[in-house]
Amino acid sequence: MSSYLLDKENDDLILAVVKNDCPTCQLLIPTLENLGETGKLTVVLQDEMNFPYEADWVLDDRELEISWNLNLDSVPTLLRFKRGEEVERTVGWSREEWRKIIGDSTLGDDLPEFKPG
Repeated sequence: MSSYLLDKENDDLILAVVKNDCPTCQLLIPTLENLGETGKLTVVLQDEMNFPYEADWVLDDRELEISWNLNLDSVPTLLRFKRGEEVERTVGWSREEWRKIIGDSTLGDDLPEFKPG
């Protein structure tokens, strides 16, 4: 994985790992774009998706190196790191879990409460 991602100096990092052929990931596109553009998370793309690859909040993981290093089994997966150590992880969309990890009590008001990955 890119070493800057989990640098011990990086106090807090949130990653959302997604791919195109995942219906739940497709549902989350507007939410992920908003969170990425506001600097709340980094989106890790496992394949081609409707995201601006050149954005500084998007990482290309078509080779699956990042996903492999994170030991991911399914997407979407939301992970939070503190000083390089994983402290939280949730798989699929759970409004309650995503709100807790992101720190936004209104996140996903327009989405179902739960949708598996």
